[in-house]
Amino acid sequence: MNVKPDFSKGHNLAETAPAYLSVWNMESYYGESYIVQNISFNVHEGEILALLGRNGAGKTSTLRSIARMDDPQVTHGEIWLDHKPLHLMKSYEAAQAGIGLVPEDRSIIPGLTVEENIQLAQIAPPIGWSIERLYELFPRLGERRKQEGVTLSGGEQQMLAIARALSRDIKVLLLDEPYEGLAPVIVDEIEKTLRIIKEQGITTVIVEQNAVRALELADRAVILDTGSVVFDGSANEVLENEELRAEYLAI
Repeated sequence: MNVKPDFSKGHNLAETAPAYLSVWNMESYYGESYIVQNISFNVHEGEILALLGRNGAGKTSTLRSIARMDDPQVTHGEIWLDHKPLHLMKSYEAAQAGIGLVPEDRSIIPGLTVEENIQLAQIAPPIGWSIERLYELFPRLGERRKQEGVTLSGGEQQMLAIARALSRDIKVLLLDEPYEGLAPVIVDEIEKTLRIIKEQGITTVIVEQNAVRALELADRAVILDTGSVVFDGSANEVLENEELRAEYLAI
């Protein structure tokens, strides 16, 4: 599609673009207060979408809503993945349908080795990548397979969290702040991995404060501001549009 996006509030391409993951008129609440207000966007199969915005814009809440976590509560709208209604599902059903959420805290299970963390994710079907294939993707994890997961460095824990998601048969990988607190050289390594994952046809949505790195990796970007979509278009367009970056991303 070569339609130039309109930057006006709430306008995006979700109505016209073919969708693999589609969020339509979604509203999410924590208790009495809404955090995501009437947002719509599409993600195409096999692409990397950067979901960006300032702190408090609703990015993490949007990821959690798509993954059907208990908080926030989705009170309105629809979420579709490959023609399946995620909005009617619980989180475990969304996971079975192909959603893999890697939360910001990485949720490595204490007391278990690297390998046991992965094995636990594969207890119930659908099974994704084999453990050996994951060690090929993340050689550091293979070297530390018998080490307790929580004793790994931050970058290695992030790799383990992504490996654990891939060990399930996922269609969409949702990454919440994967570069948080990591050295640039480790970010390079994780980026390289995300490109390999993309080549395997997996669709990725990345929420990241390091917006420039995320935009350089992504095909497209959706920018949120106070719980609403304010931009939906190509990642390059955001990199090239200084005014847009200054207004919504402060970069």
